[in-house]
Amino acid sequence: MTAYDTAKPGLMLKAYRALTSVAAPFAPLILAWRTRRGKEERDRRPERYGQATAPRPQGFLAWFHAASVGEANAALPVIEAIAAERPEIRILLTTATVTSARLARTRLPKGVIHQYVPLDNPVFVQRFLRHWRPDLAVLVESEIWPNLVLDTKARRIPLLLINGRMSASSFKRWQRRPDFSRPLFSAFDLVLAQNDSLAERFAELGAVRALDVGNLKADAPPPPADLPGRRKLDAAISGRTVWLAASTHQGEDEIVRAAHCSMKAARPDLLTIIVPRHPERGPLIAELIRAAGLEVALRSKGALPQADTDVYVADTIGELGLFYALVPVAFVGGSLVDRGGQNPVEPIKLGAAVLTGPNWQNFRDSYTALLHAGGGKEIADAASLAEAVLDLIQDESARKAMTERALQTITAMSGALPRTLAELENYLPPKTTLKHAS
Repeated sequence: MTAYDTAKPGLMLKAYRALTSVAAPFAPLILAWRTRRGKEERDRRPERYGQATAPRPQGFLAWFHAASVGEANAALPVIEAIAAERPEIRILLTTATVTSARLARTRLPKGVIHQYVPLDNPVFVQRFLRHWRPDLAVLVESEIWPNLVLDTKARRIPLLLINGRMSASSFKRWQRRPDFSRPLFSAFDLVLAQNDSLAERFAELGAVRALDVGNLKADAPPPPADLPGRRKLDAAISGRTVWLAASTHQGEDEIVRAAHCSMKAARPDLLTIIVPRHPERGPLIAELIRAAGLEVALRSKGALPQADTDVYVADTIGELGLFYALVPVAFVGGSLVDRGGQNPVEPIKLGAAVLTGPNWQNFRDSYTALLHAGGGKEIADAASLAEAVLDLIQDESARKAMTERALQTITAMSGALPRTLAELENYLPPKTTLKHAS
């Protein structure tokens, strides 16, 4: 008897499945609203109903699902390794956001198929599964959609979760609803968690096998930095004091603006670059900057920083690596507001000294190790952000020491990729070997 057999859906889970079924007529309204806001691609909306826009390839199909850019970046090294080492394996990647779809188009190996994941409605999910008939399902990090999980398992498809993570608050919520959570987590054949405590959480919630293999993001290559337009951008900022506020969320841009104004007194040639986590916020950030009497340029408009530009808003997709590589210091956003922080590994691998706010709980292992080793610095507000940026810009030896300690720390944390691949191999068909005639 499998774990799935022993953990039947409780009343709340049955109610969820019923409600998502009857809510299907509202799906077009929701998707139309999201399309107007730039959160859906109009010509690919059928995929959100489970209607495939590509044929299923012949052979063994491994399906990976990564919700957004962060999860896709964690999955990419795994997908790339399988595509290179096991070319006979066919791979499908689903994501949920426009930004992750664009990332997939530029970074996926040749032959890997991308689709948008269906909305979590039983009819849409079952339509998706009927077409693709995956031989293996691999979800990434914390993508626990009830219909997706239960309907996949109902088809006896091996179901794995890799780079698994779960916040303390999410764990408590799941714990309070065992009739909802246990059928879901017991459906997974294997959970590969980012650390031992997370593996224990998944096991407590019902995962039959949960292992600590480390964080894939420590093994992931940095985002591409040698992109078109780099030479022009490098020339435009040459000779200026420059720093970066990366992956900023709403509420952080005001803090960055205040830090810029504070630093400009000491560094009149200062250029602040802001790369918002959600590029569609670019024009709103520009208005915020202009309201303080500062000069701003938007990259989405094709502009480059001019001599009088105070703030350059890089509201584009897929160029974050370029900016990490161009600056000496990067504040990594989502951490001065309660969003849990963003990945510090990318700027470290591209040579930038890393600053973070206090809310880095989504990357607890990385930031705990970095801050303990002196490979990063935590700031609390505009004043401490300005002070830290100026100190690191002005003291090159201190900055280099910080970046070296950071790189050593991240290198010591690597190893999740080979461990993940070794576990996945157990769910792939045996490798074929060519027999040579003697």
